[in-house]
Amino acid sequence: MKELHLVWPGFAEPVWLFALILPVLLLAWVWANRWLLPSRRVVLPLDRSHARGGWWWWTLLGLVESIPPLLLAVAVCILAGPQRNGPPEQKRSMTNIQFCLDVSGSMMSPYGDGTRYDGVVKAVDAFLDYRKGDAFGLTFFGDAFVHWVPLTTDPSALKCAPPFMRPDIAPPPFGGTAIAKALQACKKELAHREDGDRMILLITDGISYDLFNADQELVVDLKAANITVFCIIAAEFDPQAEIVNICRSTGGEAFRADDPDILNTVFKKIDTLKPAKITPTIVDTVDYYEPFALIGAILLALGTFALLGLRYTPW
Repeated sequence: MKELHLVWPGFAEPVWLFALILPVLLLAWVWANRWLLPSRRVVLPLDRSHARGGWWWWTLLGLVESIPPLLLAVAVCILAGPQRNGPPEQKRSMTNIQFCLDVSGSMMSPYGDGTRYDGVVKAVDAFLDYRKGDAFGLTFFGDAFVHWVPLTTDPSALKCAPPFMRPDIAPPPFGGTAIAKALQACKKELAHREDGDRMILLITDGISYDLFNADQELVVDLKAANITVFCIIAAEFDPQAEIVNICRSTGGEAFRADDPDILNTVFKKIDTLKPAKITPTIVDTVDYYEPFALIGAILLALGTFALLGLRYTPW
């Protein structure tokens, strides 16, 4: 069974509540008169009629005469500015995501209807769309690396970058696959960010020889910087053991994506493994006039109806 929770309002100007003494005195006057003046009788509105009403007419008319003081009390409460706690709000905590994208020559190999590079870029664009609110950076790497886009919350900067560093036009130093060097460079970029989580998303299709006997040192450095590493191999082979060790040791995972369809699924999987964190914020107060306005409207309607004849008549 659903529980009913009543909200007790606060008031922005509680000093106005002292004015409630006036409607209280008026109510006391209404009912004191009815008790102290028992000679008041309710009769049918017929000239020279001496028919007397019962106690229920006496009570009903007393309630009707109480409507104006009650309306005054509602008006005083509205002037006092009733408030209540607003609905709880949540704030999305930002994740700093550094894309580490391989631009070696093998990334131009066929991949679905295009090349591996084209398929990766398309999947990254989709990932950016459903990770709005995060900060993104882009590092291109081969044997060398370049931080092409600094961390920014504007995803359009990343979407405009890929044509300028395609593997078929990349300079010769970007022909190899030095993953360890690239990860160290991305770690230094993320280490400057004090707010939010940190994540490196490595996308490659090669095996890195500079990772041999270097993965444990990388794990120590990455964990010290609180950086999680995910890796996607856009090729038809499993990630090398050193990459798997780095990813899993930092809280991430390494994936194999044989074709573009699998690549899109992997990006969605990464989004679920590293979801955006939601933190509660301070609850603000909001105006709470609704119940007082409703009570006032009901009292006004009853008072208007009573004016049609349901009132004390002295004859």
